[in-house]
Amino acid sequence: MKKLTAALAVTALTAGLGTSAIAAEQGVTDSEVLIGSVNDLSGIFAAVGVPAVNGANLRIEEQNAAGGVHGRQIRFVVEDNGYQIPRAMQGYNKLLNKDKVFAMLLSLGTPMNIAGFKLLDPKGIPNIGPLSAAREMLSEPIDNKFTGFSSYWDQMQVGVTYLVGEKDAKTVCSMYIPSDFGKEIAESTKDVTATLGLTFGAETTHKPDEQDFVGSVTKMKAAGCDIVTMALGIRQGITVVGTAKKLGWTDVAFLNSSAGFHEVIAAVPGGVTDGLYAASGWVDLIARAGEEAPAKFMADYEAKFGQPAGGFSMLGYSAADTMIRAMEVAGPDLTHESFIKAMESLDYFDDLSDAQITYGPGDHKGADDVVISVVEGGNWKELSRQKP
Repeated sequence: MKKLTAALAVTALTAGLGTSAIAAEQGVTDSEVLIGSVNDLSGIFAAVGVPAVNGANLRIEEQNAAGGVHGRQIRFVVEDNGYQIPRAMQGYNKLLNKDKVFAMLLSLGTPMNIAGFKLLDPKGIPNIGPLSAAREMLSEPIDNKFTGFSSYWDQMQVGVTYLVGEKDAKTVCSMYIPSDFGKEIAESTKDVTATLGLTFGAETTHKPDEQDFVGSVTKMKAAGCDIVTMALGIRQGITVVGTAKKLGWTDVAFLNSSAGFHEVIAAVPGGVTDGLYAASGWVDLIARAGEEAPAKFMADYEAKFGQPAGGFSMLGYSAADTMIRAMEVAGPDLTHESFIKAMESLDYFDDLSDAQITYGPGDHKGADDVVISVVEGGNWKELSRQKP
């Protein structure tokens, strides 16, 4: 009888330990919370991924130096996808199944994020501030997905409509990488063109490593395109605009989405990109360098990394700040459930990005505005802010 009682006691103790182990959230200990990212540090969007990761690290290091969040230090682990899906999936597998991260932050690439959802969603892993504005970033189930800004779809709807009004355009065209990223921009372009009763003149598709655009630009010109929307790599977009000018085609408006809203594009020597438009989800950082929050961030960033801050470093910092705010609201008992509930309670003005950030149940997009800008004298100049 004593042996049976002892055995039952051991079984009960083991069961209790098992329950405790199950209750412990992945990536969370008493002293640490582990955050992951699958980013582009070496591919065609490295000019986006590297500064974004730097910006996030700057905010995380600030928080850790101040004691962390509820006594926990934040550890940020980043895997390079090189803008390739196979490498992205290797990164997701490592972070989710080996490192066992609590959440993902700033993962880059529309097709890469969509592929990663197959691993994130069954585990309920939060995906915060992905570096993609695709509508699929809030695909069902949306419970664990939180984006930072307006979608590519909305950006093209607002951007094309604005340019049609400014340029009295009649024919709209599109040049894009035929991935989920590029297809959304092309489809939105066609949709708004039809809605406005205009002509969709032509489209060309491109490989991510394509470099020669003479034939494609010639085709766009022959089709009489007044507006050309683009979903290309950073260097590709520069090459397209430069090629058009070399061919003497100057009465056309090229329009980038947030993926091409980069200070590197604006600062190309010789005014190559002057006149290029972008419809993005945020306001250019450099244009607001005289304001208090941007000035402090830019100084801190350059002191830390030895290079100037830009728009995507700002996005990285702000996305990490959003995540930290939610961790603070979630309290010491950090679980996916408490974190998601905390994210849905956030409503604040971000002085750095000059945007109102609001989340709620069923509303997992932080900022809604579409900002229209144009390259002028080597910098982005804000022209308009509109709601989709």
